[in-house]
Amino acid sequence: MKSELRERIEDVILARRSDADDRLLDIAESYAGWGKDSVEDLSWRESSVENRLTHALVKGIAGWVEEDVEEARVKSGDALGIIEGPLMDGLNRVGELFGSGKMFLPQVVKSARVMKRAVGVLQPYLEKDQAAELSSRGRILMATVKGDVHDIGKNIAGVVLQCNGYEVEDMGVMVPLEDILHRAEEWNADLIGLSGLITPSLDEMVKVAAELESRGWDIPLLIGGATTSPAHTALKIAPSYSAPVFHVKDASMAPSAAAALIIPEGRDESVAKNREEQERIRVDKKNRIESKVHVDLESARSTPWIPQGGWTAENQLPVPGFTGVKTFSDIPLEDIVPLIDWGFFLYAWDFKGKFPAILDDPERGEEARNLLRDARSWLDRVIAGKLLKAAAVVGIFPAHSAGDDILLYNGEGRSEPFKVLPQMRQTGQKEKTPYYLSQADWVAPVGSGVRDWIGIFAATGGLGEKAAVQARVDVDDDYGALIIKALADRIGEAAAEWLHRYVRRELWGSSPDETLKPEQIIAGEYDGVRPAPGYPPCPDHTMKRDFFEILGVKEAIGVSLTESSMMDPSASVCAYLFARPGAQYFSVGRISEEQLSDYAQRRGMDKTEAERWLGAFLAYEPA
Repeated sequence: MKSELRERIEDVILARRSDADDRLLDIAESYAGWGKDSVEDLSWRESSVENRLTHALVKGIAGWVEEDVEEARVKSGDALGIIEGPLMDGLNRVGELFGSGKMFLPQVVKSARVMKRAVGVLQPYLEKDQAAELSSRGRILMATVKGDVHDIGKNIAGVVLQCNGYEVEDMGVMVPLEDILHRAEEWNADLIGLSGLITPSLDEMVKVAAELESRGWDIPLLIGGATTSPAHTALKIAPSYSAPVFHVKDASMAPSAAAALIIPEGRDESVAKNREEQERIRVDKKNRIESKVHVDLESARSTPWIPQGGWTAENQLPVPGFTGVKTFSDIPLEDIVPLIDWGFFLYAWDFKGKFPAILDDPERGEEARNLLRDARSWLDRVIAGKLLKAAAVVGIFPAHSAGDDILLYNGEGRSEPFKVLPQMRQTGQKEKTPYYLSQADWVAPVGSGVRDWIGIFAATGGLGEKAAVQARVDVDDDYGALIIKALADRIGEAAAEWLHRYVRRELWGSSPDETLKPEQIIAGEYDGVRPAPGYPPCPDHTMKRDFFEILGVKEAIGVSLTESSMMDPSASVCAYLFARPGAQYFSVGRISEEQLSDYAQRRGMDKTEAERWLGAFLAYEPA
């Protein structure tokens, strides 16, 4: 065993240094695949220190960066020259490889980690040299808008932009409009990047654009996030702001979007093309709204989904073994891990393709396998160090439907509901299916003679995430920080799968004999569905407030709601549990004005407020 590897392993085993685990992880990638029959290729270490720095940056090897940077500084005496020379040479090569599809996001993030640590060594010397000023392709201010706490995609995009020579300042999450504008002006930003995950964040982006317009600014906007789209950007955000507004599909597209807006050559052409495409989207949307036919709400309600054989005793669900609220304050991660969907983990890193087939992809397979290896290594570390904790709270209640409402009762007497959960129904005209779906259809109607129940729950895998991520940020390890964030997301989803399985097999016992394997559970091969408020079957995010009140979520498991009804920690899930065989996921589709008014009344909302929350789903333009 090489002396350096032996020393760092012994440091961990003997606890000789507080940073022993970080130092071992730093060089681990250099020894990946190393074993008794392997030959370690460290020939690059024999090159000049300048070449070693460039090589380390391109390959994302952080193990020797501090000592190599110091050697280069002593040799040249020019801290700025080291950055502008070998380090930028490496960074430019990373940008070229990524742009040509020969390098993937995990590699780029590793390269950024090397650059951060190198600059960290040189920073004191740069501060002493008042004349030293780093070159930059432009300044980009990034923020997750107010009410939203999700930032994995934004963080990855920031790293990619940095590796393409841009200065990036990330303001974090839940950033108020005024703070974004104040910092953009103070820092003299060239671009503002806005990110958000949930649909209410889209309205906040419109507010930012409108405020920029009212102040007469012309800083271009980059729009990104899971619920954003070219259509929403064209229809809602761009019309609110005269300056260019570009939608960025994912992190890999961020450098090209930034270049199109900052580099003078070709900028006017790029902006013109973007405006033309957005106008085309607006015209297309107008035509689709005018051509889409909706049936009236009464007609849609007259043709609901009904179980085969009707609401008779043969469609009586098993009586739950438990009703009420139950909390799981610390779910063993070892029980959850088998239910992690690694396909979605890889997707978050831009490895799009079916899992596990993506691992054998001739172009992307090797790096996907490397990322998965690193993630599983970090998962072991998370479990051993108890860095993340999973928890859940679930309620099972007697229930009936009344029209498009779901009624919840405290006991089997079912005299008066303690909570009414209004639902919406499909109204877009159909030609093939004989029914218009509502989630209320999964629950036996009042007076049908069939007793029914539903479950609601909240689960999280993000307890401890902020501290664990910050610990990696503090040692300039963006790669480790992003892996922990992505793992927390997957653990949160896996906790929901674990809880749902427990409810089906034991707590409710609706499927007591279920023997599905983890991969079958991940594929959804069980009876029943688990739709979440804010998604197509039930697009109203504010329904989470009812769930949190009923279950006492914040007190039970420490998960709270932002003003935009997003869960914090973001690695959390909140959903219904419907056990009805035949229940399915579906989309309500576009919401007619008739239905919006009806829903707002049943929900106890002002129509304007309901339009604000459901704006992304409306089939009409509000007044």
